[in-house]
Amino acid sequence: MNGQHIGYKRVSSNEQSTDRQLVGAKLDRVFEDKLSGTTTNRPQLKACLDHLREGDTLNVHSIDRLARNMSDLLQIVNDLTSEGVTVYFAKESLTFSGGDSPIDKLMLQMLAAFSEFEVSMIKSRQREGIAAAKGRGVLFGAKPKLTSEQVLDIRARVGQGETKAALAIEYGVSRQTVYTALARA
Repeated sequence: MNGQHIGYKRVSSNEQSTDRQLVGAKLDRVFEDKLSGTTTNRPQLKACLDHLREGDTLNVHSIDRLARNMSDLLQIVNDLTSEGVTVYFAKESLTFSGGDSPIDKLMLQMLAAFSEFEVSMIKSRQREGIAAAKGRGVLFGAKPKLTSEQVLDIRARVGQGETKAALAIEYGVSRQTVYTALARA
């Protein structure tokens, strides 16, 4: 059976480009996500998986573009190959079609484990960087919408009977911002 050659490309953010993925591959259709690979909840991945039929070949630039943890990767590859879809990873030059050798399965598992390990290391470095920045006094999150002087003024005026809703309008913030600022003060 001669099926379609389908491409799946993924990058982690809108600022990144998929241009380097599957260069030169002759594809009938390409699905592209700009979302993290740590989840399988990606619209174009779902559309791609729904589109694939027996005899098709799914072309992916590299293993980590399809999934960033071992269980998701193995699940996707096993589901596809059991439905008669061939999965090809271009960077690793690996093809999976259901009748794979034990060595092929081992390679997939090892590469998936390395990909998962890489994600864990990135998250660990990120946590360390955030902790170090906080230690230096770097503030994270949105800047306060009200200054401490404004909060003191709002508190005094609420004490005199003015409504929080009217004060929120006057200061150009939401009522919730007023409530939160008063609760913290």
